[in-house]
Amino acid sequence: MKPINEAHLSEPGLLVVDVAAADDETAMVFQQEIALRWATATAERTSHVPDEPGVRLRCYVDLRQRLDT
Repeated sequence: MKPINEAHLSEPGLLVVDVAAADDETAMVFQQEIALRWATATAERTSHVPDEPGVRLRCYVDLRQRLDT
């Protein structure tokens, strides 16, 4: 797989989470688990590069906003 691209955030506590997974289901389950714990801007779909294995997904997480579970 190609390297994950750099992203810049303006404040401490904000994360960009790039996920490389074998399939859509695995990537989405991972994202759902993060979203249960912290405020998360989720992705609705994964991306796939032709002729490369797996999928990618990017979501944004705010660690300053912990959700009560």
